[in-house]
Amino acid sequence: MQDPNEDTEWNDILRAKGIIPEKKKDAEVTEDQIVQMLENTIDQRTGRVQTNLDDKTLDELDELEDEEDERVLLEYRRKRMAEFQELASKAKYGDVKEISAQDYVQEVNKAGEDVWVVLHLYKSGIPLCTLVNQHLAALARKFPTTKFLKSISTTCIPNFPDANLPTIFIYKDGSMEKQYVGPIELRGMKLTEEELEWMLGSVGAVPSKIKDDPKPKVRDVMFAKLAAENDDNDW
Repeated sequence: MQDPNEDTEWNDILRAKGIIPEKKKDAEVTEDQIVQMLENTIDQRTGRVQTNLDDKTLDELDELEDEEDERVLLEYRRKRMAEFQELASKAKYGDVKEISAQDYVQEVNKAGEDVWVVLHLYKSGIPLCTLVNQHLAALARKFPTTKFLKSISTTCIPNFPDANLPTIFIYKDGSMEKQYVGPIELRGMKLTEEELEWMLGSVGAVPSKIKDDPKPKVRDVMFAKLAAENDDNDW
């Protein structure tokens, strides 16, 4: 028997005469029905999750919370370990290395990308040079990612004048970023380690946390002197 729903010329004639019914159309799904089906699916899933949590005891809920805290701590630990490993890979100096003129290009100009180099030109027998070397030794241990060097001035640069000692050259990527020449720029024998750290940090050579110049201001010195005189008078 011929299927009355087939698309044939004979069936079209029979439909036109009313002998067979019109062809059945596929049911159409409206947009509202689609939205409703999605909402039903979401409600069912939410209900399952809520039912799952409702079935948990307080201890089991606490355990779930502890597991979430542990995941957060593990992720934090992983990030911190990555930071420490990166820092360790850069922290390869830690002392003040003595160089000569032959070492200059290799140690200073070719120190490496993003490497800060602090070079102290000095001479034995000059007290301020000795003081600067002491401060630099402490700072080298404190900031091992910075390359600290020292060299006898005339050994490194022939005929370098003693009047310019001590001198500090600061390099990065082979280019000089800053220089401190002579006892006046290096603040004389009252120079403290904190002051020198701030001076290097202000250029970017060390990641110092000292943001303001720790050198006592003239006004503070005068105030302290006056206060001391007043104390003597009271006595």
